[in-house]
Amino acid sequence: MTFPDAPPPSNPPQAEWIQRPERSNRTMLQVMTWISLRLGRQPARFVLGGISLYFLLFSPAAKAASRIYLRRVLGREVRRADLFRHFHSFASTIHDRLFLLNGRHDLFEVEVHGNTVIDAVLASGRGAFLMGAHMGSFEVARAIGRQQGLKVAMVMYEDNARKLNDALAAINPAAVMEIIPLGQLDSMLRVKDRLDSGGALGMLGDRTLSGEPTVRLPFLGEEAEFPLGPMRLAAMLKRPVLFMSGLYLGGNRYALHFEPLADFSDLERTGRDAAIRTAVEAYAARLEQHCRAAPYNWFNFYDFWRPRDAAPP
Repeated sequence: MTFPDAPPPSNPPQAEWIQRPERSNRTMLQVMTWISLRLGRQPARFVLGGISLYFLLFSPAAKAASRIYLRRVLGREVRRADLFRHFHSFASTIHDRLFLLNGRHDLFEVEVHGNTVIDAVLASGRGAFLMGAHMGSFEVARAIGRQQGLKVAMVMYEDNARKLNDALAAINPAAVMEIIPLGQLDSMLRVKDRLDSGGALGMLGDRTLSGEPTVRLPFLGEEAEFPLGPMRLAAMLKRPVLFMSGLYLGGNRYALHFEPLADFSDLERTGRDAAIRTAVEAYAARLEQHCRAAPYNWFNFYDFWRPRDAAPP
C-alpha cells in the first residue's frame, strides 16, 4: 500500500507531493499478491481494515490532508469514520489492482458511462488524450480497454514512470504498463506516433511539478493550482481530450466515465492560450463534480490548496 509521509522540513520549496516520500514496499506487494491470489479477493480483504487503521493512527500528514479535503467536499466537520473510509477506499483500489493486473476481471462489476463518446473519438483514427486524476482506479479503465481492444499508454515524467512500473512489476512482471516518459529526446515523437496510430494516451491533470506553468482556479470553495502542461501537449498536437475516471463504488463495483472535455483539432495558434485555460477550467470543474459525487475517491494525500511556493507548515 502507498501513503505519503511527512515532508522533510529542510527541503527547498517545491511541489508538496514531491517532498513526501511514499511508503511502499516491493516485498509487501509481492506477499499481498501471493496471499490474495490464493485466498481469493473477499477473504484477503480482511487485512484492508487493519492497513487503513494503521495509517489513520500513524500517518499524521496524510490524515491532516485527508481532513482538509473531506471538510471541503463534505461541507461539514470530518469524523474519524470519514477519515477511515477515505483510507479504506484507497486501500481497496490498490488491493483490487492486484487482481486486475493478473487478469481477474471476472471478479468486478464495472458500469461504463460514455462508451459511445470514446468510441466516436477513437473511430476518427487520430487518437485522443484521456485526462484523469488521482481518483478511483485507473487500472479499471486499462482493464476494460484491453477487453475492448483499446490499449492505453500513460504519459508521465520519467521518475514517476520508473516508480509506477517497479510497483506493477512486483504485482505481475508481465503487466508492466506501457509508459512514454516525458523529458527525453524522442518523447514527443513517441507521443505523436501513438496518437497517429489511433491510440489513447492517459495523463493525470491534478498534480504540479516545481517550475511547471500552472493556473489557479476555484476548486471546492477555494483556488488551487492546476498544471497547464497536459493541456498544452494536447493543444500542440491538436487532439481531443476526454475526462476519464474509474470510481470505486464499494464492494466489487466500479463506474468508469468518459466525458468530452476539449477538442483542439481545429485550434488556431492565435487562440491557443485561451483555449488551454478554458480546457483546464473545464477539467477542474469536472473533477470537482466527480469529487462531490464520490467524495472518498480522490487520493491526493497532501494539502492541495496550499500554494506551491509556500513553506511547509
